[in-house]
Amino acid sequence: MVKTENIEKAYETAKARYAELGVDTDKALAQLKNIKLSIHCWQGDDIHGFLNPNQELTGGIGVSGDYPGIARTPDELTADLHEGLSLIPGKHKVQLHTLYAVTDKKKDFNEIGPEDFKYWVDWAKEEQIGLDMNPTFFSHPKVKHNFTLASPEKEIRDYWIQVGKKSREISNYFGQELGQKSINNFWIPDGFKDNPIDKQTPRLRLLESLDEIFAKKYDENNTIEAVEGKLFGTGIESYTVGSHLFYNNYAISRGKLWTIDAGHWHPTEDVSDKFSAFMPFGKGLMLHVSRPVRWDSDHVVILDDALSRITRTLVRDNELSKTNIGLDFFDATIDRVAAWVIGARATQKALLQAMLAPIAALKKAELNYDFTTRLAVTEELKSYPFGAVWDEFCLQNGTPVGTDWLENIHQYEKDVLFKRN
Repeated sequence: MVKTENIEKAYETAKARYAELGVDTDKALAQLKNIKLSIHCWQGDDIHGFLNPNQELTGGIGVSGDYPGIARTPDELTADLHEGLSLIPGKHKVQLHTLYAVTDKKKDFNEIGPEDFKYWVDWAKEEQIGLDMNPTFFSHPKVKHNFTLASPEKEIRDYWIQVGKKSREISNYFGQELGQKSINNFWIPDGFKDNPIDKQTPRLRLLESLDEIFAKKYDENNTIEAVEGKLFGTGIESYTVGSHLFYNNYAISRGKLWTIDAGHWHPTEDVSDKFSAFMPFGKGLMLHVSRPVRWDSDHVVILDDALSRITRTLVRDNELSKTNIGLDFFDATIDRVAAWVIGARATQKALLQAMLAPIAALKKAELNYDFTTRLAVTEELKSYPFGAVWDEFCLQNGTPVGTDWLENIHQYEKDVLFKRN
């Protein structure tokens, strides 16, 4: 157990060290507290949901592992989320999908509406958190030959258009009830395994479908849509209808958010470099922070170089106000609740580390071609006592410091998770 007096003493030392560089650690802590992460519910149940929990995962999605304690019911999933959120400093949001509706009778995806998410809204009010939405375009028989909104069959397109429209009603409901803007993220799995003859027509069909879904106007204080592209996926290795460039153009031309998933790009690409290229033209970003060990493998987020580049760019370019940060990973080889905590705390650490820098002074040096100072200071910052500031943040927010949170996880496993199996 970490002693409070040791944390406070270490923080005062770190505060003085950073002050020598002109960095206000108290200001950084206050800034970090205002950043809400969007925690993805599907880490807790391996993306089964409650509408068709035995349906095979489709859309190129797969989960590895069989660690005991998977959530099987709404009450189990919300209990796990409550435990995870209690170990993450600050107040955040939770991302849902259509397939997490809680209904009293069997419904198809295109029949799911706001009334089927009252359970979640009531729970969110108790937790004092917000909710984000994702229409589910996978794990359903009407994903025909890997096509949904871009399908050549009107009947298939109409079905998924209705799913998209319903999700907007649900997202608007979240915003109205919870008083926090709900981001409604659209991703579809459409594409071809082998080389297509016609690459344009499917994209024209997707364009038309999206325009029909978004035709109705909603108050953007309640909800706004984000569109998410992909490089390729399992079963659509040769052609992805919803490519990055397609959605980049759609977001700009239609006033939507552009979603950048860290795992949806080529492994050698730096996704953070996309932010400043898009922001001068676009409305804003939705991020899905993931760790693509092998392209879109959705490993639990850790404090690695890729995450640090993402957060440094957001902080240094002052893009946080136009960026929504969500998590997107699923790993069933480890404790599912712990995965939430590890990923969220790593993201917060990366944000804090980015804030603990003399950014204005470094920008001035760069403007004056003083690249020596820029390199020297950024290198020295890597060994500054950032960890002591993070510990203080945990302490201020009433969450365990260091690895103390693992004791909570082990007790929760003993009392709850291991009893489910």
